[in-house]
Amino acid sequence: MCGRTCLTLDPQELECCCKYRKTAESKPKHPRYRNEFNCGKKYQPSCNVAPTDVTPVLVSAIHFDETADAADRLLVPMMWGMVPRWHKGDYRKHGLTTNNCRLEGLASSKLYGPPLAAGHRCVILCEGFYEWQTVRPMKSSERPVFYVHMPQDEKVKVEDRATWDLADGHFKLLRMAGLFDVWNDENGDKLYSYTVITFETKGQFAEIHHRSPAILESDEQVTDWLDYKRVPSKRALNMLQPCHDMRWYRISNIVNNSRNKSDQCNKPLQSLKQDGTSPKATPKSKLMQSWLIVKKRKLDETNAGEASDSKDNVKPISDSQPLEKKPKTDQNVQKNNETDTKQ
Repeated sequence: MCGRTCLTLDPQELECCCKYRKTAESKPKHPRYRNEFNCGKKYQPSCNVAPTDVTPVLVSAIHFDETADAADRLLVPMMWGMVPRWHKGDYRKHGLTTNNCRLEGLASSKLYGPPLAAGHRCVILCEGFYEWQTVRPMKSSERPVFYVHMPQDEKVKVEDRATWDLADGHFKLLRMAGLFDVWNDENGDKLYSYTVITFETKGQFAEIHHRSPAILESDEQVTDWLDYKRVPSKRALNMLQPCHDMRWYRISNIVNNSRNKSDQCNKPLQSLKQDGTSPKATPKSKLMQSWLIVKKRKLDETNAGEASDSKDNVKPISDSQPLEKKPKTDQNVQKNNETDTKQ
């Protein structure tokens, strides 16, 4: 399953990361970024991309130009969460959960079958996706969160953009197979939207979640998935296999709130604890935020007043004044402190 992703690259950077060859002998090409109105929704790079956000996806150029070569590619911004083509009214109120679609029964689905038959296959791009561990019973707020990404070169750190060499293509994006469709509003404006294909998890990732996205590991897989003229849908679906080369690490639960776009979202939990920069969750309610600010101000004033009173009442220590006895330290606490010091 895939419910949140990370994509911080701008369109030009994405073009550099998505270079491709039409044939083994041809020179590398950049996919052209084609902007779309999408009912006013725009792509915003983010560390915490959620359904209904817009991100660029790869598609065959022939979808937008019948004279184009089906092997040519475009980068097109589309909304995450497919809007049914038959839906009337506000596109946000179709009432269906369409950010993911199951591979099982995909071809016969009334919602996803027609886009599949029309060759509306796309590749969703991200630097990584977030996954909550759901295979163990626990409260939603307490579930461990992991950041999943593709293996990188030795000098490249996924959480540190300063180590990425985008020009030479050393940073490897995570590419997921998906479907897209086109919805028209009452004014005739088009909205392009997509869904991520998922299937039953196999391998070590099954310890985190029972479903995972269909990841395209090689350039050949990406080429075959996009070129619907050459590769029919049945063959394309059969080539989707579980990815065994994913990497992941645990992160902070600050990503739970989709409105939190902090660049700390995909930082390893261990590093956040070490440098003390782990951000606190921001209250959703503005009223709650105001209440907390007022409460903190009153608490600070109270502490300041107590400190002032204490300072005025302090008497210098003389020989006639006995020193306060130092309280005995609990042996267990002292033992723990010694252990922490050794570490």
